[in-house]
Amino acid sequence: MASPITPSTGLGSGLAIGDIVTALVNSDKLAKQTQITTQTKLVTTKLSGIGTLKSAMSAFQTALTNLGKKDAPSFSGYAAKSSDATKLTVTSDNSAVPGTYAINVSKLATSSSVASGAFTDGPTSAIPSGNLTLTQNGINTSITIPDGATLASVAKQVNATTQDSGLSASIITDDKGSRLVFNSTKTGAGSDITATSDVAQFNIAADAKLDPNDVNSAGYVSAKADSASLTINGLTVTSASNTIDKSLGGVSMTLLATGTSTVTVATNNDGLKASLQTFIDAYNNVVKAVTSVTKATISDTPDATTGATVTPAALTGDALPRSILSGLRNELVTTGADGNVSVLSQLGITTSQTDGTLSLDSTKFDKAINTQGLAGDVQQLFTGTGDGKNGLLARMTAAITPYTQTGGIFDTRTASLNKQQTNLTNEQTALDLRVTNLTATLTAKYNAMDLIVGQLKASATSITSFFESLNAQQSG
Repeated sequence: MASPITPSTGLGSGLAIGDIVTALVNSDKLAKQTQITTQTKLVTTKLSGIGTLKSAMSAFQTALTNLGKKDAPSFSGYAAKSSDATKLTVTSDNSAVPGTYAINVSKLATSSSVASGAFTDGPTSAIPSGNLTLTQNGINTSITIPDGATLASVAKQVNATTQDSGLSASIITDDKGSRLVFNSTKTGAGSDITATSDVAQFNIAADAKLDPNDVNSAGYVSAKADSASLTINGLTVTSASNTIDKSLGGVSMTLLATGTSTVTVATNNDGLKASLQTFIDAYNNVVKAVTSVTKATISDTPDATTGATVTPAALTGDALPRSILSGLRNELVTTGADGNVSVLSQLGITTSQTDGTLSLDSTKFDKAINTQGLAGDVQQLFTGTGDGKNGLLARMTAAITPYTQTGGIFDTRTASLNKQQTNLTNEQTALDLRVTNLTATLTAKYNAMDLIVGQLKASATSITSFFESLNAQQSG
């Protein structure tokens, strides 16, 4: 803080009052200022260290989540590929069998779309009160039409009632008027929608086809719901859905268009290696983060101020980073789900004895996959069996959650350090105020002293002049 006193010399005393006050004030505040400065630097450094750990752990948690996604398995032992992704896409699991399969899709599965009779007054057409029952696959959904309803309000009411059933309603206006159109996300033969109602136009009978030229006609639009039809190596398969999971063991096919294509299933060496490397990199980033916040720096040149040659890191000596590494390393060596692969070393993954990071030996990995035939067992090691809690991904997630969760260890430590930082800021404000007040007090005292000294000098000068004048007269 800048001193309000500018260095000056007292007119009466000739003393450098500004310098004297500054020296006294600095001497008074030195111990407390040193304490505040040291503690503030320490707290700021620790906050930075906690932030570094939190960032690395959050990234690791994200990697674990992505690697464990069930809709896109990262550790599938086998990879399926379609020769024409515009006609069908494929995924595979560890029960897939290497091979080549000829697929011919002759028909896609379709859903039901039926339309009511036309209302000539459009979406605002008044609809009399009554009941409307929609039926699909033997399941009835009932809607009560209130007084004052319009075609638009009925559509809105249907959507609010059927939002969890896959049914929906919309309004299409054609040359004859506005029709209430019912659609479904369910596909397959026999999944047609029918409707019964007190309102004549809403009655839609089974197997009735809409005549667009008839204002009173109601029924299915274009075609009834139908099932997909295809052949796999010449064998006929019929499916109510365009996603087929069980017809080709371990391979899930999503049909997109009719036509022929080839599905090839092979060992997923590259995919497995990429997923393992993703896990390794995310884990190593945590290890490196821990090292960066705990390893002290040793210098050949002593610090100019302290003379020290060792500079502690942000969290040197703190138990938190050691606890993190201990928990993670424990899961690396713990046997999880039973299977042919129970530890990472079987896949060529080893831990460095110097820095604790993981590395993948490609030669050992290739031998494990190609020679020992362990491709189908890798996923079980990482994702486990049953509820998956015995898989490495779940166990690693459980180990880091206490740190990363809201209100967890990182949040608690950060809140504590932030409180210390606030307290130090308040202490600095109080010290600055004390310095201001002490400076003002000492300045006032020294100025008063200077005034008195000036007055005494003036009196001394006056007395001296008097006696000099008196002596002069006597001598004359």
